[in-house]
Amino acid sequence: MPPEPQTVAAPVRPARPDPRQIDPRGPQVAAGLTSVVLALVLVLGDSTAAVVLLAAQVAVFAVGAGLGPQHTPYAWVFRGLVRPRLAPPAELEDVAPPRFAQAVGLAFTGVGLVALLAGAVLVAQVAVGLALVAALLNAVFALCLGCEVYLLARRATARA
Repeated sequence: MPPEPQTVAAPVRPARPDPRQIDPRGPQVAAGLTSVVLALVLVLGDSTAAVVLLAAQVAVFAVGAGLGPQHTPYAWVFRGLVRPRLAPPAELEDVAPPRFAQAVGLAFTGVGLVALLAGAVLVAQVAVGLALVAALLNAVFALCLGCEVYLLARRATARA
């Protein structure tokens, strides 16, 4: 008897990832990188290097607030270097709270940058210091203050 013809199954295309959902570990890694940058800004004082680093961080926050945190250079680092070494995430999270947190980071670092450029070093250090505390809380404890504020605001507006 001739061998039975084998059927080849059509390749299954993976479902397109929902752009409104992100791996929650990505923002935590980004917060760690942000913490390093902001700590360096504080250490460098009112030097040109501090201004350049802070301007770069402001740009990262602007991209995160405008396009979403999954489009920042820190997210590229996470996707390319960190995530391939991790198990798949247990669950994904909505991108809206981290995106709002990026806007909050943009506000604080933006104030810091303007203050630094204007020579108001103490104001700059306070603004950058507050952003650093928030970034460290996220990096170390996975506590995103901006995300929590977003969720509180959503609950408050849902009741109104």
